Amino acid sequence: MANKEKDLQGSTKADVKKTDAKADVRKNSRQDKNKKPNIFVRMGRKIKETFSELKRVTWPTFGKALKATGVVLVIVLIFTVIVTGINYGLSELLDLMVSTGA
Repeated sequence: MANKEKDLQGSTKADVKKTDAKADVRKNSRQDKNKKPNIFVRMGRKIKETFSELKRVTWPTFGKALKATGVVLVIVLIFTVIVTGINYGLSELLDLMVSTGA
């Protein structure tokens, strides 16, 4: 009777060890799947994806691009004039305050 209990305990311990070994193998295979590839492989994939995406882009016509560029330049010019005017006005105000205070 005692021998049977020892055999059962021994077999369960052996089963636990086998199960642990299988779990370790599964864990290592999961880690291999989750492991990132090296930097050059990742960069190559990214470049390939970028070119693939660029093929699907709908590019504007030359006329539309020229028109959009003109709009941007006009807006920049308007804001430049506004900021320059404010700067000149504040500069003159400062000169007036300094000259009257002396």
